[in-house]
Amino acid sequence: MKVIVLGAGIIGVATAWYLLEEGHDVAVVDRQPAAALETSFANGAQISVCFCEPWANAGAPLKVARWMLQADWPLLFRPRLDPHQWRWALSFLGQCNDAAFARNVQQLVALGRYSHESLKSVVASTGIEYDRLQRGILHFFSSAADHESGVKAAALMRDHGVDRRVLGRDEVLQVEPALKAFGDRIHGGTYTPSDESGDARVFTQKLAERCAARGATFLYEHDILGFDKTGSAIAAVRLRDRATLRDTSLAGDQVVAATGSFTAPLLRQLGIYLNIYPAKGYSATLRLKRPQDASVVSLLDDTRKIAISRLGDHVRIAGTAEMAGYDTRVDSATARVRCAALVRRYEQQFPGVADTSEPNFWAGLRPSTPNNLPYIGRSAISNLWLNAGHGTLGWTHGAGSGRALAELISGRRPQLDYGFCGEALPSRRPLVSLPSRSWA
Repeated sequence: MKVIVLGAGIIGVATAWYLLEEGHDVAVVDRQPAAALETSFANGAQISVCFCEPWANAGAPLKVARWMLQADWPLLFRPRLDPHQWRWALSFLGQCNDAAFARNVQQLVALGRYSHESLKSVVASTGIEYDRLQRGILHFFSSAADHESGVKAAALMRDHGVDRRVLGRDEVLQVEPALKAFGDRIHGGTYTPSDESGDARVFTQKLAERCAARGATFLYEHDILGFDKTGSAIAAVRLRDRATLRDTSLAGDQVVAATGSFTAPLLRQLGIYLNIYPAKGYSATLRLKRPQDASVVSLLDDTRKIAISRLGDHVRIAGTAEMAGYDTRVDSATARVRCAALVRRYEQQFPGVADTSEPNFWAGLRPSTPNNLPYIGRSAISNLWLNAGHGTLGWTHGAGSGRALAELISGRRPQLDYGFCGEALPSRRPLVSLPSRSWA
């Protein structure tokens, strides 16, 4: 079959790779001049299978309400006259209970494991290098109360077979000695040795090159204008070449929507309403002045909800979420505050280790669902497939999501317990109720 993949981030390119593995003819469309130039460009760099808790939990509403008034805190909700934002917010509140949290964790862990094994297989077969570090992820806490919450979270994850180890302060410093300057403010932590880190942009771009070498067509700098339908199926995707401003049509047997946060508005014209809303995340990439004193274990700072990952002779500090529409600027007043907070926090922990005079700031839109579960599977239109809504876990779930969707398109069910869209499960009840997913 000829399959058109819309979007060339980690999700779209991974999907293209596995479709080629299945023997399909693949064309990938993206508005940017190369792969991975939007949400996959400068994320937190973590493959965090074991740190995948949904944002929605019983304690989230109180925290969000407290953070709303502080521009530099982890989650910032900016109310807008946008019905899609409010629909998302109400669905999010509906997921803030213990039962929903447990169900969602179960599926996220299953998808994460499947994806991690898929990524390892791709790396082994291609030899792609992307500043990969297989040192695990260390989550540290700056208060006794936060540490106690972390211990409870670790117990929950262990119930799902996740190896998340609880550490005292001295054990945290044994795992990552570079934290010694900040050690007196650490109460403890948790550690998952099987997790890892690496540059998602570099990996995605190199995988795209290998897809092209295997015959995939990449139509970069093409805007997606809409769809032509024949009966109940999509006959072609209407495009505009940014270089020539010429409109064209691209026909295919199957179409995959993997355009991140823009998947929801793109598909509304087809009467499909995905509950995906952008969460603007920020990062700062700094050159290391003293690499020997920098961390090599990927870190999670619980207080500020930021990730710190070593990428060769640079360090990436990423985090925060701002629910404020589709704005990706880093020069607004709020953006400057949030970017500066990332650098300031790193300097508190690793004084003088990185060059903070020329921070490379970036912002991207995480395509978030209320329960953190991505849409993977067939839509209400017979030949339109979904692979979107991965939130903060696009890099973690990218390889597995691409592999799973390629298997579904090829007529097979992936070997993991996950509630795929459009899937008929006559022999058992659905794995999880997803009230946030609806079709018009």
